[in-house]
Order: sequence, then C-alpha cells, then structure tokens
Amino acid sequence: MMLLYSIIKRQRSTMFSRRHWLHFLTTIPGIGALAAPMAGAAQRVAARDYFKTLGVKPFINAAGTYTALTSSTMPPEVRQAWLYAADHYVHLTKLQDAVGARLAQLLGAEAAMVTSGAAGALTVGTAGVLTGTDPEKIRRLPQLDGMKRVVLTQKSHRFGYDHAVRSTGVRVHEIETVSELEDAVGTDTAMMLFFNDANDRGQIKDEEWVRLGRKHGIPTFNDCAADVPPVENLTKYVKMGFDLVTFSGGKGLMGPQSAGVLMGRKDLIEAARLNTSPFSDTISRGMKVNKEEMLAMLVAVESYLKRDHAADLREWNRRCEEIASAARQVKSVESEVFLPPIANHVPHLGLQWDASVVKISPLEVKAQLAEGDPAIEACPLTSKDRLVFGVWMMQPGDAAKVAQRVRDILRKAAA
Repeated sequence: MMLLYSIIKRQRSTMFSRRHWLHFLTTIPGIGALAAPMAGAAQRVAARDYFKTLGVKPFINAAGTYTALTSSTMPPEVRQAWLYAADHYVHLTKLQDAVGARLAQLLGAEAAMVTSGAAGALTVGTAGVLTGTDPEKIRRLPQLDGMKRVVLTQKSHRFGYDHAVRSTGVRVHEIETVSELEDAVGTDTAMMLFFNDANDRGQIKDEEWVRLGRKHGIPTFNDCAADVPPVENLTKYVKMGFDLVTFSGGKGLMGPQSAGVLMGRKDLIEAARLNTSPFSDTISRGMKVNKEEMLAMLVAVESYLKRDHAADLREWNRRCEEIASAARQVKSVESEVFLPPIANHVPHLGLQWDASVVKISPLEVKAQLAEGDPAIEACPLTSKDRLVFGVWMMQPGDAAKVAQRVRDILRKAAA
C-alpha cells in the first residue's frame, strides 16, 4: 500500500488531466478493474455531441425506415463489427469473397455480395447482366455497342429507383400482359425487372415472371429493398427462381444504411463484382463498399436471422396500443392498426377524429410533433384524413413520449 501511495503521490504532482489520471489507474494491478468504469465514464462525459455542435436536431423515429429519415439504427453487435473492421487492414476482394460466401450460405443462394444499398445493387446487378466478365464490355458501359440493351418490366412496376438500372445505358420497355411480354421479347432483351412491392398491382405475378424469364432465357431481377419482415422473404425469392434479388441493408435488417445485399446466380454475382469498386474503370466505381459495411452487413444478416420475430411483433403491437389508448382519451378519436401488404410489412397505427370536435388536421399534428422537443417524425403516409405512425424503429421509451405528445396536442385542439 505504501508503494501504491508513493506512485499516486508522484502522479498527482504531474499535470495529468483527469482522463489521463484515470487511464493510469487502469494499468495498476488490482486497481484497474475498479478504475476502468471510471475511465469509461470520463470518456463518455468528454464525448463530443456532434449533432448539437452542427446544429442538427435528432428526433424520435415514429415514421419507419425511410432513407431521408436515416432509416434504422444499428444494434450493438452490428456497431461492434463496424468498429472492429475500422481498426484493421484487409484485402478488399478477399473480404468480399469471404463475406459473400457466408451470406450465400445463410440465404440459400448460389452467391451473394454486399452492395452500396439496394439501389447500388440494381446498377451493379444490371451491369453484370450486360457485360458478363468481358473486360472490354465492362470498360465501355454505359455505351452498349455489341450488347443487349432492353429491360422489360410491367408498367405498374415502374418506380423511381429504376433510374439505377437505366444508368447502365439500357432502355426500359413497359408491358402489362403475358402476350405483350411475349411480343416484346427479342434478341436485344437483356433482363426482366420486377418490383416486389408492386406484385399485387401487376398482371404478371412473381412466379409467372420467373417462368417467363426461364422460358426465354432472360435473367430476372427482383427488387425487394424494403420487404423484410417477414424473415422468410430473405430466402423466398431465390428459391422461387429469380436470378438476382436485392434487399436494403439499412431497413428491416438494421445494418448500415449505406449497404445492401445482392444475391443470386454465381456467374451474375461474379460479373456484378467486376463492375464496381475496387476495380477502377467501371460504371459503379463510385458505389464503393468498404470493409466496415461488408462486415457490419454480414453481422446484421446473421443477427436478423436469429431474432425472436414473434417477440418483435408483440412489441410493435404494444407500442401501437400505447399511443392509441392515449389518443382515444380525446373525444371522437378512433384508431386502427394496419399492415402494408408487402414492403414495410409491420404494424402501423392510424388515428382519425371528427374535425368539428378536434379542430386540427392530421398534417398539422404531424408538423407540431416535428417542431416540438423532443422532435417526433410521424409516418409520411399521414394524410389530411389520417395521422399515421410507424412504430418499429422507435427506441425503448419512445412510445410513451409519442403517446403523451399526441394526446396533449389533440386535447388542446379539442378544448
């Protein structure tokens, strides 16, 4: 003890900061275990509040996995994988090999890769279909001389993200019926694009789309970006026979928002990889995926497959009811819980009321929530007739805060 006292006395005589002093204590046998929590606490106190210093206001996410709202947060095991990767150097292609092999094993696909989101997957996947592994064709994109150049899709399946497909230089040709597709197929047809969320809207359903692609020897690509849960969807569409399938990494999978998964035929995944980073003279070189996204995306998929999805559903329904029961304390307010049929297939809460009793519109409530403290973002599905919440991306305790704020706003409007 005298030795310890003399060491401490000498150290106190220096100009150490509190943080350095606590770090020193962690190095002393028998004291380190006690001092380590103190050192961690000091680091947390000293941590920079980045958003505050930048003047950016965080909010409670009562909307859902919308890109503009930064989608999901990564769970601890995914953040740990990201930080682990950040501290090491590896050969990027070897890491993509290993991660892709593990993802393919988990998802029941021939091959897989991590991409720069589902939109990035649309570009690299289409590029792979067009070029194969031909280096000259890879260098020429989006100039399609000597390549097929038409992508078929249903008119009801057109969506903003097909720009990622068109960026390769192809022309998208719209059809609506099987007979129209049969007439449109030609020697210039490169791919058949399917938007999974539009399956109920199109005349040609998913399994028929796959059958027609196989009949004509044309690769089929299914964009399932926001289509987990249910967890079964992760393997459903490659089993169905789609040649390429993509999911967003930062939505239901709760991986990095800058990442996604592309899976499917081995030859097409190989070609897709040759059309992007780290290969320099490629159309998707700027759609870089680094070691952090690769490893974190893998861990996100592993974690998602192990989750108790039934428990998740019970918790989401509980959050809906907590907010609904508070809102129903205001006269004329009615609630309903609904599930979007395919994309974002999770419980959403809808609130409606008699405008002659509660004299505020749902859009005005949404605006007041966003402007308050804490700020709360309601779902973009909110309309002039219904206030909507997507509860699945809330943090513990958020539902109670949303419930109180909604009730207070509605009560004031009904007074």
